[in-house]
Amino acid sequence: MNAVAPVGTGVLDVALQSAETGRFRAQDWFAVLRQQGWHTFQSLPMPKLAHEKWRFSDTRTLSLEGYAPAPEPSAAQAAELIARSHLISDAAGLIVHIDGHCVLKPSLSPELIAQGVIFESLEDAIKHHPALLKEHLLKHPVLLGGDKFAALHRAWLRAGYILHVPTGVEVSQPFVSITWTLTDGVAVFPHALIIAGKHAKADIHDFHLSAKPDQKALAISAADIHADTGSQVRRLAVQAWGTGTQSFQVDNTCGGRDSLISSVNAAVGSRRARLENTVRIDGAGADVRLYGISVASGIQEFDQRTLQIHAAGHAKSDLLFKNALLGKARTIFSGLIKVEPDAQRTDAFQTNRNLLLSPEAEADSLPGLEIEANDVKCSHGATTGQIDPAELFYLQARGIPLATAQELLAQGFLEEVLAKVGHEEAAAAVREMLREKFHQA
Repeated sequence: MNAVAPVGTGVLDVALQSAETGRFRAQDWFAVLRQQGWHTFQSLPMPKLAHEKWRFSDTRTLSLEGYAPAPEPSAAQAAELIARSHLISDAAGLIVHIDGHCVLKPSLSPELIAQGVIFESLEDAIKHHPALLKEHLLKHPVLLGGDKFAALHRAWLRAGYILHVPTGVEVSQPFVSITWTLTDGVAVFPHALIIAGKHAKADIHDFHLSAKPDQKALAISAADIHADTGSQVRRLAVQAWGTGTQSFQVDNTCGGRDSLISSVNAAVGSRRARLENTVRIDGAGADVRLYGISVASGIQEFDQRTLQIHAAGHAKSDLLFKNALLGKARTIFSGLIKVEPDAQRTDAFQTNRNLLLSPEAEADSLPGLEIEANDVKCSHGATTGQIDPAELFYLQARGIPLATAQELLAQGFLEEVLAKVGHEEAAAAVREMLREKFHQA
C-alpha cells in the first residue's frame, strides 16, 4: 500500500499538495480543478467574527494547523471498520472510506448495472465517467461564508462517491456511504455527487463516523445534488465525528422542474461543526424539504447556515431545524429565503426550534426573508425554550429519574424530524446515536 503522506505533514504544505495533485495528470481537467482550489484557498483570509456570515461563531479557535492526510489503513483495521459499517441491511450498494481511502467498493445487482446505475468511488469515476463529473461536480458557488474551507476541500478532493440514477430508473433500496476517521490528526475531504435523471428515484444515506469517540480530525465534506425533471431524491446525512474533530460541511442542491427532494441532516459529533446548505430551485413545480436535528453537549458548537433560492415560480421549499442543547453547548442557526422576481406563486417556509436542557446552553437564531416577487407565501420563525415543567413533573411523578425524563422529552422533541428519514432502519440507527449522546452528556 502506498502512503499519501507521512502523518505530521500538514494540509497547508505546498509541495505535498502539488505532489498529490500530480497523481491526476492523466485526468488533466481534474488536476486543474484541484489546483484552482489550492490557489483560491491561499488567496482567501480565515473568517473573522466581524464577517456577517460568521456572526456568533467562535472564529478565534479556527485553525487548520496540525492536520494531515494519513496512509491507507492496514488490512486488519479496514476489516474491523468494514464490519462496523453494515448499518443498513437492505442497501442497494455500500461504499466505505477510511481516512480518505476507499476500502470497500460498491457491488451493485446485475439489474441495476443493466439499468445504467452508477455508484462508485470518486477516484474511479474520475477515470470512468469524466464527462459526467465535468458537467456536475462543484458547479455552484459557495454563498454562505465557507468559501475558504470549500476551496481547501477542492484542493484535496479525491475521496467520496458518485451516484447516478438514469432517466426513468427507480431504486427502492437505499445506497449507503460510510466514511470513517481512524488516525488522530487526519484530514479528510469526502464528497458526495448525486445525480438523478428525469423521473428517476433514489435514496442515499451518508454516515460520517470516527473509530474512536474522541477522535481528533479535520473533516471538510461537500455534496452536490442534482435532481432533474420529475425526479425524487431523499438523503440522510449523519455527522457523528469524534469529539476532537473540526467539521465543515458545504452542501448544494439543485431542484429541477417538478422534482421532489428531501434532505435530513443529523449532527451529534465534532467539537465544532458548521453546516452550510444552499438550495436552488430552478424548475417550476419543484418541492424541496430540508430537515435538521442536533444534540449538542459539553462545549460543542453547531453552526447551521441555510439559503433557499427560488429562481422559478410555482415551487415550494420547507425547512425545519431542531436542536437540543446540554451543558455549555451552543448552536447558531442563520437561514435566508430568497425569492427572485420571476418566482411568482412561491411557497417557502423556514422554522428553527431549540430546546435548552441546561441553563448554560445558548442558541442563536437568525431567520430572514428577501422577497422580490409579489405573489408568494413565505414565513420564517424561531423559538427557544426549556422543557415544560408540567411534562417533566408528570414523568417524575411516575418514578422516572430526572435525566431519563429529560431524555425522553428531548427525543420526543426531535422525533418530528426523525420521522422524515423515511427508512426505519436508518432512523433507528440515528435514534441510537442520539440515545448514546444523551447518556454521555
